[in-house]
Amino acid sequence: MKAIWNNAVIAESDDTVVVENNHYFPAESIKKEYFTESETHSTCPWKGVASYYTLNVDGKQNPDAAWYYPEVSELAKGIKGRVAFWKGVTVEK
Repeated sequence: MKAIWNNAVIAESDDTVVVENNHYFPAESIKKEYFTESETHSTCPWKGVASYYTLNVDGKQNPDAAWYYPEVSELAKGIKGRVAFWKGVTVEK
């Protein structure tokens, strides 16, 4: 699977986990040069507290377009150490 934004492949892996229609990519599969930590956090009742990344590709920003759970609940242990996308990021084979 590939995550693409602004015509750039920002993550690529054959090992994604799908939860709630979102592909969670292994953290080591993201291209870190495109990611900047965000101050944004949100809480999911069953997964835990999410942290976000802002994407930076060719001078364009996509704030909080990727998220991950630094600590996960027991129910969400399958996505520990993984990153998912939204806000216009395309995930395709």
